[in-house]
Amino acid sequence: MSVVPAEVLPGSALAVEETVRGEAELGPRARLWPSLAAVYRAQLSRARVARIPLLFVATFQSVGIMVLMRGVVDGGAEAQAVVAGSSVLVVAFVALNLLAQYFGQLRASGGLDHYATLPVPPAAVVLGAAGAYASFTVPGTVVTAVFGCVLFGLPLAHLWVLVAVIPLAGAALAGLGAAFGLLAPRPELATVLGQLGMSAALLLGVLPADRMPEAVRFLRDLLPSTYGVEAFARTFGPHPDWAFVLGDLAVCGVVGVVSLAVATWAYRRAAVR
Repeated sequence: MSVVPAEVLPGSALAVEETVRGEAELGPRARLWPSLAAVYRAQLSRARVARIPLLFVATFQSVGIMVLMRGVVDGGAEAQAVVAGSSVLVVAFVALNLLAQYFGQLRASGGLDHYATLPVPPAAVVLGAAGAYASFTVPGTVVTAVFGCVLFGLPLAHLWVLVAVIPLAGAALAGLGAAFGLLAPRPELATVLGQLGMSAALLLGVLPADRMPEAVRFLRDLLPSTYGVEAFARTFGPHPDWAFVLGDLAVCGVVGVVSLAVATWAYRRAAVR
């Protein structure tokens, strides 16, 4: 009778442990930044053709709102609010409305199962998709801002602040849109939530704040895009208070981190169901 070591038995715990270790060595977990770049490129190439007409609609919508408001607003702080709000509205239309629809449809069609089988961190999926959708807002936002400044006679000197406003406001709104799409039980509800969010950005962001009731101003302060609008509007003055501009951008950035974290949690919750 021969004695066989326990570690070579097929059903032993040691053999299973060694097999698991071997599989872990063969399939290491993907890192966040390379995965994020891969998802971003894939989403950018996928949405390039399908989203360009919608981006044109978003830009045309914002330009049309400014033309209508030109009849009731002459200049000053009200014109600054209209131009800043219309510019950020392009970001809200794409990053909030379209992203809510995308993740809602992705969840309903079982597309999340595809990402769940890939060695990609959940944060990379959310951030990659949000970054790709936010990238489409850059041309429309710049065109809207330039057109609005010319229409209302505002200075063009500080339009460079859009370099900070677009990604920070886009991150806050994209995280919110992704959370809407991932938490909504049905894609139709995700579309409704995205539309309501964009309508809130339109009504509370474009209209001058000093003409709103106190309760509406409180709701306006809860909207993430408000701080991007305020930061951009402050730069139209002859002597912008850059401390307040940086403060608004900081708040927008903090809200963006929180909303993207919530969207990542919502993705994990939806992917395991």
